[in-house]
Amino acid sequence: MVALAPSILSADFWCLGEQVSAIVKGGATWLHLDVMDGHFVPNITIGPLIVRAVRPRCRLKLDVHLMIEDPDDYIPAFADAGANHITVHAEVCRHLHRTLSLIREQGKKLGRPITAGIALNPFSPLGLLDDALPFADLVLLMSVNPGFGGQSFIPEILPKLKKLRNCIGAQGLPTLIQMDGGLNEKNVDLVVREGVDIVVAGSAVFKGSDPTMSCRALLNKMSGA
Repeated sequence: MVALAPSILSADFWCLGEQVSAIVKGGATWLHLDVMDGHFVPNITIGPLIVRAVRPRCRLKLDVHLMIEDPDDYIPAFADAGANHITVHAEVCRHLHRTLSLIREQGKKLGRPITAGIALNPFSPLGLLDDALPFADLVLLMSVNPGFGGQSFIPEILPKLKKLRNCIGAQGLPTLIQMDGGLNEKNVDLVVREGVDIVVAGSAVFKGSDPTMSCRALLNKMSGA
């Protein structure tokens, strides 16, 4: 079953607890946390404190997406704050295997599994994953240019998604595919049919009047794909 991971980038932080409770009622099983540093992407968002604040009040899988330079310097803090999944960008990791190993090492230290993901910008080549794919639990394909919420889906990403799904299948890997950027009721079925396992949605969930109903509508569309 395809999972829905609402992104709190588009949530109302004045009532973040209520917003998270609403998506739980709506059937979401992951919570996506976009971390931006103003260097790798042109925006600044949240840090480990938000992850730590959400963790004891939320049973969802906390999915931390590090859109930052030098992620190795911050991975331990996000792991300690309660992250279940940590994803880094291939474009900024000089030693990708070392970084993925660092993520998993934090889980061993803390006595709970923490899975490691690799993210790719829309027009970064899949070739960046050639040797690293067997070491990734998840690959996040960005379907917008990272840095801001509310952008339009880039449809040219679909052939790349199909190619990645075929590559994972050919190698017999359990790697999950996640997609993030401009996904909504009009296009989510397209990416699910091409093999996405986890759908990240921000504006489509939180910009309406009822995040609970928005989640249910997306999940209904995803299940019918």
